[in-house]
Amino acid sequence: MPVKLRSIALFFLPISAVLVAQSIPQATSASTAATRDTSYIDAQGTAYVTRVVPAPPDLSPEARKSLARTTPDQGPPESLEHRRAQMELSGARQNAAWSKLCPNTIAESTIAGVPVRIVTPSSLSESNRHKVLMNLHGGSFNADSGSFGESIPIAGYTGIKVVAVLYRLAPEHPFPAAVDDAVAVYRELLKTYKPNRIVIYGTSAGAVLTAEVAVKLKELGLPMPAALGIFSTLDRFDAVDDSQAIYTLQGFAGHLEPPDGGIHDPYYVGSTDPKDPVLSPIYADLHGLPPTLFVTSGRDALLSGQQIYIAPIAPALMHASWSSTRFLMRSGMMPPCLNPSRPAISWQISC
Repeated sequence: MPVKLRSIALFFLPISAVLVAQSIPQATSASTAATRDTSYIDAQGTAYVTRVVPAPPDLSPEARKSLARTTPDQGPPESLEHRRAQMELSGARQNAAWSKLCPNTIAESTIAGVPVRIVTPSSLSESNRHKVLMNLHGGSFNADSGSFGESIPIAGYTGIKVVAVLYRLAPEHPFPAAVDDAVAVYRELLKTYKPNRIVIYGTSAGAVLTAEVAVKLKELGLPMPAALGIFSTLDRFDAVDDSQAIYTLQGFAGHLEPPDGGIHDPYYVGSTDPKDPVLSPIYADLHGLPPTLFVTSGRDALLSGQQIYIAPIAPALMHASWSSTRFLMRSGMMPPCLNPSRPAISWQISC
């Protein structure tokens, strides 16, 4: 490159960096944060609101510290590679922290060709050896955010082995890849365990997947598990519900884009009709599904979706239980530092 052109290029590099920085809005700070509530409703009913929400006064120090964690509401978008790397680090921390509270043995394996993580609690008794819990982890379908944090405490507090399914992820593998992987593992578990000794559960994306798998099992005519655990789920993919326009994955903290009116998570949906009854179980016939425990929380981005989903499913089920926590950002995601004596999502399989 001629010297003159190189000088021009080097001159424009810092300018382009400044322009990129200027295109990213500045994160809200203490000096720019809203100090009063505002509300404007336009002619189409869209709400433009600001709310000042104090922390509940009776929180434990650990819970208050968790709520006070700062997350910028503006910044460059996170790449998928970075997100997955961060989730891997988080998983290692979850493993270490929860294993101190709930001693266990963890084995990496495959079932029906699908990678799995088998968590056997040290408290496993002879009476529980014929039971198994199948976990479908969260992570927005594109990462693993909970295969340790959702399986170790549940194994420890129930005293039952957990098989965490490491299903294929979007966008490389859109729907129905994750459903197919989960069904394949369940089919294989049926060769060792009676269906009324198996429970399938999941949080967030895993909760959605749990409902999808249940509908798929019914469609295939396979025996149903003893129960389902659905902890923070979407009701459908063809629309975005209110709570997704209010809360982030961290509750009120972090960046949140206004809904654009499109389908939810097009990378997971892929080419499937968003109203497909397996993809969006609210459009399926839900009669005949197993007893189900629903758990959500007061600051959950999926709160509205779960409430909408329960409306048609509760009358169709033999039993549906509902539980809600007051301030948590996501049910099933209680960090080990809060050290619960027994999480709400642990239960006994009565057979």
